[in-house]
Amino acid sequence: MPQQTQTPDPRTPVAEIPGDGHTVEKIGGTSMSRLPELVDTLFMGDREGEDLYNRIFVVSAFGGVTDMLLEHKKSGEPGVYGLFASAESDHGWLDALNRVSEAMGKAHRDVLDNPGDQKLADDFVRDRIEGARSCLIDLQRICSYGHFRLSRHLMIIRELLSGLGEAHSAFVTSLLLNRKGVSARFVDLSGWRDEGEYSLEERIRSELEDIDFSAELPICTGYAQCAEGLMKEFDRGYSEVTFSRIAAITGAKEAIIHKEFHLSSADPKAVGEDKVRKVGHTNYDVADQLSNMGMEAIHPKAAKTLRQSGVPLRVTNAFEPHDPGTLIEEFPSQHATAEIVCGIDIYALEVFEQDMVGVKGYDASILELLTRHGLRIVSKVSNANTITHYVDAPLSKIRSVESDVADRYPQAEINTRSLAIASVIGQNMAGLKVLARGLALLDDAGVDPVAAHQNARNVDVQFLVQRDDLDTAIKALHVLIEEDEAEVTRQRAAESKGKNAARAAA
Repeated sequence: MPQQTQTPDPRTPVAEIPGDGHTVEKIGGTSMSRLPELVDTLFMGDREGEDLYNRIFVVSAFGGVTDMLLEHKKSGEPGVYGLFASAESDHGWLDALNRVSEAMGKAHRDVLDNPGDQKLADDFVRDRIEGARSCLIDLQRICSYGHFRLSRHLMIIRELLSGLGEAHSAFVTSLLLNRKGVSARFVDLSGWRDEGEYSLEERIRSELEDIDFSAELPICTGYAQCAEGLMKEFDRGYSEVTFSRIAAITGAKEAIIHKEFHLSSADPKAVGEDKVRKVGHTNYDVADQLSNMGMEAIHPKAAKTLRQSGVPLRVTNAFEPHDPGTLIEEFPSQHATAEIVCGIDIYALEVFEQDMVGVKGYDASILELLTRHGLRIVSKVSNANTITHYVDAPLSKIRSVESDVADRYPQAEINTRSLAIASVIGQNMAGLKVLARGLALLDDAGVDPVAAHQNARNVDVQFLVQRDDLDTAIKALHVLIEEDEAEVTRQRAAESKGKNAARAAA
């Protein structure tokens, strides 16, 4: 085991990479459930020999498995972790763990044809599930004594359970690829039965340092056990953080996220398949704004790692391997243009206090309460006596904040409204008059905005609308993108004509 040392610089590559360098590529859970198709398109496709390699894959659990282990990402229905944390009875979480085992077994039997591979996968699941079951039972027994508190161990349990699904999918993927003649290696970053303590960088380095990327295809778990505790800071965004760190540490020439769709100018369901266009090239500013709107191309902390390491990000459709997708990197925009329209349902938490005028501290105090209750702030505005936060959170949490604000400021008037934000995003929208044009388009569509916001960076303009009007607003605002794209095409044609004329004159 390596001794604990100063955290290595993530920009220092693990080893010299032969050839033209390598890529680090991530696959999400929904796509993983279509693993045989991925083998035919992404992992292998028409690749042969050395073209199969110089790639590192980071995989999520098969679709739905992490929801069963933790909690459903959208509905919040508790999985093994949620049932164990409530600990009303053993039967709840034990039954849930059995259901996870059955789901894992079904997932790998659906993709593995060889009986020997199926048995190896069955044994793998049995070992991991029984190990986790024993650990939870022992912890429950220890915490029945007054000196031990279950609450102090819950985050560790959450980390342990998170790693089960991704270790399973990575193991199964390596089995399938090896059966197809690819030299794939299962890289388990989950720390299973590991007695050492590693930082994230040390964990990644220790598992990858002896792999020749030109001759082996590493299949890495999206969860990585480390001293920092990924779940504590990133929760369900941990796999993209692992992915970005691997790309930075190994000196990848490009990081690639494979999704089931292209990054488009809007949701085709709202705008129409014939209207949307693929975003072919953009920058990390746009990726950050998308994250803020709940439409993550990549987790913002993962984007920060790639950005600072100088690694460009590509977002592709996993099942269209020959399409280059969308390249996200640091570059100045040559033409002002709006690129994406998206929307999110939010609550507007408005605090009016007449005594707020000229008094410092109100904003910080309310922000502290929002942070304490874990509310995600999408945007905010304020004037002399009113502060409004637009938050993406359950109404139950907002009610708790309302109560705390009322206790702290008894004279304040507190109102909460259910609204939505339609946002126009672009890497450079200076001079496009997006705010004025957007308001006119919404008016033509019969949408009466509640408010509109634009800041000096010219990367996004937000329109507050009623929730029922969101799809109509997105469709109306998408006309901006269609108009701007036509104008940019005209400008580029004029520039090309000018250059050709200059060459002819020379």
